[in-house]
Amino acid sequence: QVQLVESGGGLVQPGGSLRLSCAASGISLDVYAIGWFRQAPGKERERVSCITSSLSTYYADSVKGRFTLFRDNGKNMVYLQMNSLKPEDTAVYYCATYDQRYYCSGYALDRPLVSGQGTQVTVSS
Repeated sequence: QVQLVESGGGLVQPGGSLRLSCAASGISLDVYAIGWFRQAPGKERERVSCITSSLSTYYADSVKGRFTLFRDNGKNMVYLQMNSLKPEDTAVYYCATYDQRYYCSGYALDRPLVSGQGTQVTVSS
């Protein structure tokens, strides 16, 4: 059974940091592009970040310079380091796999293959 499980969300003050983790089972992440998207209440799903097996990355403009995505194929995990968090980063964050043939293109990011249940991130004072 293919499964992605996110962890690391929580409540943090503006300017703070969190590290999200995504553990995969039932698949080997090294053959997929993998990343995160988020969804806030009443808003559409938003692409956040993606990394290919060759370590090419994509970041949304809204998180560029603040978020860093990295993968550990040996542990079958991916991590999202989030720094300088803002209230507008508040959302449920989902880990997802993407078709490696399309790298981290918009086409791929709009068609996640598998996603997890999500982890809540709340940025508030």
